[in-house]
Amino acid sequence: MDKTTNAINWFEICVADMNRAKTFYETVLGIEIEVSEMMGMKMGFFPAENGNGKVSGALVQGDLHQPSMAGSVIYLNANPAIQTVIDRIEPAGGKILMPKTHISEDVGYMAFFADTEGNRMALHAIG
Repeated sequence: MDKTTNAINWFEICVADMNRAKTFYETVLGIEIEVSEMMGMKMGFFPAENGNGKVSGALVQGDLHQPSMAGSVIYLNANPAIQTVIDRIEPAGGKILMPKTHISEDVGYMAFFADTEGNRMALHAIG
């Protein structure tokens, strides 16, 4: 790996209930998640095009995937307006842990939330 490559190439968000998590993330992010089973796990794939260098990931329900409020934090893309995404969190069953917070003019804004599965997650957007 060098500075021209992404440090992350895949992420997995641990879930206890795939249907509940799928509904939450589709509602909050305004996306469609396709669910399938592989290797004894349920996986809900975030939308992405193959071969374009974008990082993507999935919701995963399986023995090795336990939701947690501790540990690493994944920042999901909330562009173009972070507050629009934040406003969908609590009606969808999540909880705001840190409201929209200005980082800097160049970097934009961030917020933390708890999802329906008990994960601490974050959002980032320029606006």
